[in-house]
Amino acid sequence: MPRRSVSALLAGFCLVSAAAPSLADPPVPKAAASVLNRIKAADSNLLAVSEEDGRFLRFLVVSSGAKRVLEIGGANGYSAIWIGLGLRETGGRLVTIEYDAARAKDAEANIRAAGLADVVQVVSGDAFKAIPGLPGTFDMVFLDAWKKDYQRFFDLVFPRLDNGGIFVAHNVVNKAAEMGDFLTTLRTHPGLRSAIVSPSGEGISVSVKRQER
Repeated sequence: MPRRSVSALLAGFCLVSAAAPSLADPPVPKAAASVLNRIKAADSNLLAVSEEDGRFLRFLVVSSGAKRVLEIGGANGYSAIWIGLGLRETGGRLVTIEYDAARAKDAEANIRAAGLADVVQVVSGDAFKAIPGLPGTFDMVFLDAWKKDYQRFFDLVFPRLDNGGIFVAHNVVNKAAEMGDFLTTLRTHPGLRSAIVSPSGEGISVSVKRQER
């Protein structure tokens, strides 16, 4: 699937933020839907993204044609399943990293039950240590880890993001006070073009890495 232009992608993101992403969603396979519902029902700590944001992530993967995706902060696998559903369509793969060993184990079981074990790889451990050991580059990164570490993660991953690749971060509206340095980077970095959308009110930043000239 060819990568869409920066302008077309950002226009699409703004359109989706103004209307419910679910309006044009393809059906969720029965096994995946069951697991997603179960994770949400048990999510007392509110670690998972909202369903609206999950649907948006799926749309983002498919619309951009992403194939090599990294998730930082996988929790119990809810967002990884949504991303994995998109990657099932593009033929890509996701590596999701979760710091808490018990949650990483749950994520692996949930992803397997959702029928996405061949699409999503779960890595348990410290993402700052794990990312340098991952091979290759990424055409999409989704960040949903400790908010005060967003800038450090951006600095670590940005050199590994393909030209035209997408850096996506969660909670940039409802937890903006915890990531001021990162939000400043989104506004001022010469290598980015960014937009913020809010399907659920939590806020998702979408930044496209400009082509080097």
